[in-house]
Amino acid sequence: MPIAELQVCSVEEADVTGGVCLVRCVGGTARAGQVYAAGEARVWLRGAERSGRAVDTFGAGHTARVRLAGAVVALLSRGQVLTSVPPDGHGLAELEAWLATGPPLGDEPLPRALRALAVGGMQDERLADAVRLRWGRVAQAAAYRCAAAEGASELVRGIELAFVRAYLLREFGPGRGGDPAALGREALALIDLTPAEAAAWARVWRELPRERIVHLRLIRNLLRWAGAARPYLAPGDPLAVALETWSQVGRRLP
Repeated sequence: MPIAELQVCSVEEADVTGGVCLVRCVGGTARAGQVYAAGEARVWLRGAERSGRAVDTFGAGHTARVRLAGAVVALLSRGQVLTSVPPDGHGLAELEAWLATGPPLGDEPLPRALRALAVGGMQDERLADAVRLRWGRVAQAAAYRCAAAEGASELVRGIELAFVRAYLLREFGPGRGGDPAALGREALALIDLTPAEAAAWARVWRELPRERIVHLRLIRNLLRWAGAARPYLAPGDPLAVALETWSQVGRRLP
């Protein structure tokens, strides 16, 4: 069954206990009693109203005025997407099973919402390490799905993947947290410049067209996460030397 998602149109009233919002269902079926993730916080759908009538459910494409419980309601913003989760807040097994079927990109949850949910689980220190690692694998799958859905370049996708892999490596070390060499090698393979070329562009970056500046900033962001591999590589390893060289160049990029 598709995972329900609600997009906030407006917050009409809110206090420390919850509030009333106008929302649009953008996936699945919303039901009274469901729990929704709002970042790391949770809100509860207490009831809904459509055309002045109370309803127990409403589906994708429909708008409703809903009463939500939870202090975070006051902080919700227009356009924010809330994703339904099991009452205990962790739909990991359901998401793993869903991803294993290779659903089309039109299915729910939407790729960006899936990524936000997975990264939140990966970084939740209240969870067992094994569960956080499983969330990390979902986050990596979500990076591929986001890139495909949004038409992102391999470089943009690589940054999102490197962020997840660097986090897992720093938290759990080589092995459980991933392969440092693979992180560094695959990140550097995405850079279409030599260190010398990038350094030359860095010296005159203020004179460059916007597209070139954006490209250099993407490279800088990629290098930030790729650097997590360096401490785990042997001194003198050619990959470690390359990462160190790029790290020095990266500090000068815009």
